[in-house]
Amino acid sequence: MDDPARCGTKCVRVISAEGEIASSTPEKFVQFIRQNIRDKSVRSVVFLHSPGGKVVASMELGMALRKLGAATVVARVIPSEPGSGRAAWFASARCFSACAYALMGGKKRVVPPQSFVGIHRMFMLEARRDPDSVSGQSLNKVFADDDLVGSLSKYAHMMGISNELVRTAESTNPERVHIVSARELKAWRLGSTKF
Repeated sequence: MDDPARCGTKCVRVISAEGEIASSTPEKFVQFIRQNIRDKSVRSVVFLHSPGGKVVASMELGMALRKLGAATVVARVIPSEPGSGRAAWFASARCFSACAYALMGGKKRVVPPQSFVGIHRMFMLEARRDPDSVSGQSLNKVFADDDLVGSLSKYAHMMGISNELVRTAESTNPERVHIVSARELKAWRLGSTKF
């Protein structure tokens, strides 16, 4: 995170993970770690900025983060311009929907006050034939079954997170996002607002 002009090969580097969490994300993350594990400048700090994605993949990513012993931080890294003399800096970020389950995997979890974690009821969109539609299909929301909710609850417990987070998420209309307050962040043991 330092200016490469000043620190050269001794610059500290962190992992910036941005975007939707897809089914392939955990495997790609593990491959990235394997390729860079010998690089001592890469620290076990992962910055998250994501709208969410696949719940099962998010839990798998969280388990990979825990195995690595990584800290997770809801923030974006803004790199410095080469030769600017200015160090990289952090900006606010969001970790919504299934991203919250990846965040859980961090050995230490930080959500700075300017960043947001948001949760809601799990669902997936399923295409159905619809002869009345222009495309001949319509998308319907299918909610998670009891088995997936149970798996998520076990995962949260394994990560040291209160099941109240899962209960709140599952009772929140999927058309809305419940923004986790600083009080909930602490009560649910999801993280701290300070590094």
